[in-house]
This record gives sequence, C-alpha cells and structure tokens, in this order.
Amino acid sequence: MKIICIGKNYVEHIEELDHTGELPREPLFFMKPDTALLRNNDPFYVPDFSREVHYETELVVKINRVVRAIDERFAHRCYDEVGLGIDFTARDLQREAVARGLPWELCKAFDRSAAVSPRFLSLGEAGGDIDRLRFSMSLNGEVRQRGDTSKMIFKVNRLISYVSRFVTLKIGDLLFTGTPAGVGPVAPGDVLRAELEGVELLNFDIK
Repeated sequence: MKIICIGKNYVEHIEELDHTGELPREPLFFMKPDTALLRNNDPFYVPDFSREVHYETELVVKINRVVRAIDERFAHRCYDEVGLGIDFTARDLQREAVARGLPWELCKAFDRSAAVSPRFLSLGEAGGDIDRLRFSMSLNGEVRQRGDTSKMIFKVNRLISYVSRFVTLKIGDLLFTGTPAGVGPVAPGDVLRAELEGVELLNFDIK
C-alpha cells in the first residue's frame, strides 16, 4: 500500500502558509512510505531532527480497487470508506527545502508521520456525500481546525482521476485529501483528537 498526500487544497490554508496566495492549477501530490503509518491511535513521538513539527488534519479516502487513468465521472467507484489522518510535517525542514528548491521527503515522509484513524466510516455512516463532509481537530481540548470537503479546491473524484494518470492506485492505498487552515505545532504532553461528522476517530498523545 502507499500513502498519497494532496497539498494546497484549501484556499485558507494556502493563505496562511503562502503569502503569494497563488492557487494551484492542477492537484499537487506527494507520497509517504508505509513506514510513515501511525496506527491504532498510538502516541506520536516528536522526532529529534525537527524543532517545529506541525499537525495537518485531513480527510482520508481508502481506495478499494486497482485503477489506472480513471475518468473523473467514474472515480466514485474507487472508494466506499473514509477516515481521518494527520499529516505530520517538520515545518522547519520544509521551509528550508522550499527555499532551496529541494524535495520534501525529509519533512513529510519520516517514520510515523502519517497518523490514520483505526476506524473508517462507510459513506452512508458519514452522510453519503463525499463533497459535503465536515471534520474537526482539537489540541488539548481546543478546536484548532475545522474542515469541510465542499471547500476543497479539487474534489475527491478529481483527485483520484488526476493521481491515477501518473500512479496506479491499488486496494488499500490511502489518499490524504489536503488540510484546511489552522495548522500548528505539537509538543510532548499534548493530546490530539479529531472527529468526522461528529464521530471521534482520532485520540492520541504527543510524546
């Protein structure tokens, strides 16, 4: 399995990190290895190579078939479950990489940098419309992020169609669909929780 992550998919998140405010013309994606998975609400340990690790809460779509170059109108056949994930990012390393025009692996693909909810909801449980799902994340009891898939620049079916032009999608692949505004740092002692349509899916400690 592989982890495919979408960048810059919410306008307000782009504005908070990119002062140019330039919107992407096509989806931007990068990948994390399977060693990046953080499962079962296990604790996240802040790595010693970064002084500024940020959370990025995202809707995660689980791919349920092998597909290559699928048309957007058929992309809904590729999934029937959704969950939540945290794309942990070493922001200090990312800033340096961007400034130097380097790849993002060091800041995005490190071990246990992709927390995934132990439970996924069927689309029916989540309300039925993947383009109208709401989620939120709280840190130490304070809500920090609120997301709504209706506000995505590129909707889920467009993402699947686009990514599958370049990379064959396989059963069990996870698509992180981008984070809304409100990203910020984590520190040892924090507790992170996240809900999708009112159902708590993530609840783990930062150490």
